[in-house]
Amino acid sequence: MKLGFLLGYSGKHIHIPIDLIQQAESMGYDSVWTAEAYGNDAVTSAAYVLAQTSKIRVGTAIMQMPARTPAMCAMTAMSLDQLSGGRFIVGLGASGPQVVEGWHGVPYGKPVTRTKEYIQIMRKIFEREGPVEFDGQMYQMPNQSEGTTGLGKPLKSILAAASDIPIYTASITPAGLRCAGEVADGVFPVWMDPNKYDVLGESIEQGFEKAGNGKSLKDFDVAPFVTVAMNDDLDAAYDALRPWLALYIGGMGAKNKNFYHDYATRLGYGDAADQIQELYLSGKKPEAEALVPNELLDEVSLIGPRERIIERLGPWKEAGKRGEVGSMLLGVQDPVVLELLANEML
Repeated sequence: MKLGFLLGYSGKHIHIPIDLIQQAESMGYDSVWTAEAYGNDAVTSAAYVLAQTSKIRVGTAIMQMPARTPAMCAMTAMSLDQLSGGRFIVGLGASGPQVVEGWHGVPYGKPVTRTKEYIQIMRKIFEREGPVEFDGQMYQMPNQSEGTTGLGKPLKSILAAASDIPIYTASITPAGLRCAGEVADGVFPVWMDPNKYDVLGESIEQGFEKAGNGKSLKDFDVAPFVTVAMNDDLDAAYDALRPWLALYIGGMGAKNKNFYHDYATRLGYGDAADQIQELYLSGKKPEAEALVPNELLDEVSLIGPRERIIERLGPWKEAGKRGEVGSMLLGVQDPVVLELLANEML
């Protein structure tokens, strides 16, 4: 199993812990991942890290697809791939309608359709087999819609590219997971229970079948985000993570359209998810946070004293042996924790 860790996105001021990244690189970490919301962008940070490292791969978790055309994303990927000696990973996501329409000012559209078309176009550009033409629901190349000049022509990238630049997508919905299995090289779920692969795997496998080329987990990286809270005070460690899950389960989306609520339900926590959402949307955030089950936190995170975290790595190791988890992307930037995980897993 490979290890990576998440940088997240910045607040008012960009801070990139280069010393920590270089330390992780020396420990054998495979990857580090940047992010964006509506402040710093993921690509600039990725380029900055690539320029100051030599072995570790750098991915984006995620680049917001509606913010860039597929061609622009492909150009970025090809450029960073060349400049870094093949160390860049494309990580894509649909973001949400609040950001897409409120910040980027474009229609949210159909996220799964967008993802599939986006990756198909990027692959065509990478392959450089000829000028790129595409006629999809979301994207047309050349574009001949209202307002265009009619002068657009199919083009082939000037820049030589590796055809196998890896592309991951962020998803937890059945449709999104099927899409990832069909057209992507990997998927990063926002969290995962290593003992319940089928909650994700059934849809991923359907995507493999639709790809129709013998694709399997051998060709695909399931790379969940795994938050780590190491603390000798177990109760304090649990409490540190409750706001995170409560926000996603209770506050991300509307009452009848919250993918994270639905995902928690598929993991077996439907009653708790309903109560958390009801309280959260009523403005009772502390009460909602208090209802996040310890069992759910333990299933999807690594929590507690050092010895307990080592013990609870067991299910992750077994999932790695089964090929059901290819990478753990750690939600922690503590050098002590990163070294512990490297010693135990690499």
